[in-house]
Amino acid sequence: MKLYDYILSPSCYKVRLMAAILGIKLDIRSVDFHPGAEHRGPELLALNPAGSIPILEDGDLVLTESSAMLAYLAANNAPEWLGHGSPQETARVQQWLSFSHRLTANLGGARLHEMLLRPGDIKALQAQGIAALRELEAGLFERGERGMRFLAANQATIADIACFPYVALAPDGGLSLDPYPLIRLWLRAIRSLNGFIEMPGIHRLHELKPDPLLAGEK
Repeated sequence: MKLYDYILSPSCYKVRLMAAILGIKLDIRSVDFHPGAEHRGPELLALNPAGSIPILEDGDLVLTESSAMLAYLAANNAPEWLGHGSPQETARVQQWLSFSHRLTANLGGARLHEMLLRPGDIKALQAQGIAALRELEAGLFERGERGMRFLAANQATIADIACFPYVALAPDGGLSLDPYPLIRLWLRAIRSLNGFIEMPGIHRLHELKPDPLLAGEK
């Protein structure tokens, strides 16, 4: 199974992270995304005419959307990561997967603007990002009222992996996570999963600040 990958891409990272948690070995094919724009060259456009990465190849199957890759990895190796099949849980997983695409657009857009000087209206991107973070914080509060630590179920699902990277890297786009204690707790819960791996800017659990609910206790 081959992943066309860029080390600084949160969308690529979520596929690497899912594979690591499930114990799946990927054949990594590094792509010169920046500055080389290899993803828009003839070889990769033949695989994905949209000119984006990641791209996952498994035999004759070629996937070009990260959410589909997460679903494929889970379905083949650990179906519980798709949820447990109730209509409500299935709907929640799908809703948060859709939400993850909005995170890519706003938090990801702000990060590309700040890190790679990608053109864009940074004020609008940051405003949209703040709205998304507030929506996520509210969703986590509602989940917490039901005794749930994760977005769609009592355990992590592909929805959590889909949303995690762009939220964790929001500070790269100029958006602080300090106002969102429930988001920070959720990020910690994902970082504590067995098999968790890092990417630049996302570190292991022991390198984090103190638990936001305990930080004020002495």
